[in-house]
Amino acid sequence: MSSVAEQTPRTEAGPARRRSAGSIAQGVVIALGFVMLVGGFGTLALQYRPYKIPTGSMSPTLRVGDTVLARTGGSAGRGDIVVFQDPDWGSATLVKRVVAVGGDTVSGGRDGRIAVNGHQVSEPYLTPAAMNTTEFSITVPEGRLFLLGDFRGNSLDSRSHLDVAFGSVPASEVKAKVEAVIQPLSQAGLKQRTTAFDELGAPGAHHPGPLVPAAWTAVAGAVLIVVASAVGWVVSLTGRLRRRRA
Repeated sequence: MSSVAEQTPRTEAGPARRRSAGSIAQGVVIALGFVMLVGGFGTLALQYRPYKIPTGSMSPTLRVGDTVLARTGGSAGRGDIVVFQDPDWGSATLVKRVVAVGGDTVSGGRDGRIAVNGHQVSEPYLTPAAMNTTEFSITVPEGRLFLLGDFRGNSLDSRSHLDVAFGSVPASEVKAKVEAVIQPLSQAGLKQRTTAFDELGAPGAHHPGPLVPAAWTAVAGAVLIVVASAVGWVVSLTGRLRRRRA
């Protein structure tokens, strides 16, 4: 009898140790998933803000009513689509494209095309409907940006404010740089960096921020939490069923 009694704890010890190891592994995976989820969402919350497009001046790139996700902080370069406010332009929050920075000489003709520092810029995002505009030629003051809408024939932009600092906006008035459309879902997606201004050299359009890796990190963290929790629940249920049968 004593031999049987001594063997029983040892027989149960193996499954108990396995359950304990499984619980620890599950806890580690859930903790890792939680860290990834919080880290990903934290990055998005700290560096990105949603904005609604107020006018059709950026059509067809951005349409009226689109909700975009824009990255805060950092400097803006040629080709970036920026969210900004300038008292000289009114109190509204506006969205335009940077086509020239401090020290650049920018000119444009009635066809809506522009030249920067003597280089004709080929802007593939423009359409024939965006043409029919005014002529101008200015040098952008240091620390300021020259901004145009992609719908050149229907945009109140730097060309409409040439009497104030040559239509330029202080770089400090830029609130964020647009990187993606999130609403409507039919138009949702990343706004790819344009290469139209690359031939001009620095300061060119900036590379996107951590939007994609942060979003995937958050999604992967959520998946780890769900999967680990589901596996733990299945293992626990299976163990209870086996003990009942025993």
